[in-house]
Amino acid sequence: MEIKTSRLYIRNLCEADWAEMKNIFIDFNNSKYAIYDMPLPTEDSEIKALTKRFADSNLFFTISLLDKNKMIGYVCFHKNEDKFDLGYCFHSAYHLNGYAYESTNALIEYLNKECGVTSFTAGTAIDNVPSCKLLEKLGFVCVSNETVSFDGNFLFQGGIFILDLKLAN
Repeated sequence: MEIKTSRLYIRNLCEADWAEMKNIFIDFNNSKYAIYDMPLPTEDSEIKALTKRFADSNLFFTISLLDKNKMIGYVCFHKNEDKFDLGYCFHSAYHLNGYAYESTNALIEYLNKECGVTSFTAGTAIDNVPSCKLLEKLGFVCVSNETVSFDGNFLFQGGIFILDLKLAN
């Protein structure tokens, strides 16, 4: 699958993308938002195995600038019954340019039109204001909050967001 927007090239992730995934993982692990997620691997063998697992799902997509052949991030989905749970990660050098919105919106439209997907979910830390704003701009609605911990020590409030395209039309 390939999608081109005015600025971005989107395609399925493949195993050969592991080195670029490593750059994104390391950058994310050093970000202030890493505390709100499970740590991403940094060892080559672990990254290769995880990239293979992601690629095999056919629901992980690389995001590159049209004028450069370099991955700037990824958008992914996890199918849970009839809902598709959204996730994404962009290298910090490319934040605040609208790339997350542009690519995620294009993929939601693609999954809706080509695959008939109408129900999406997402979870994010309430304190991750950029992520909450992105989800709201995409049309997601926060339906509940929950206390979350990935290490058993650090607790935070996570928001559960839903986008139901059947209701939006």
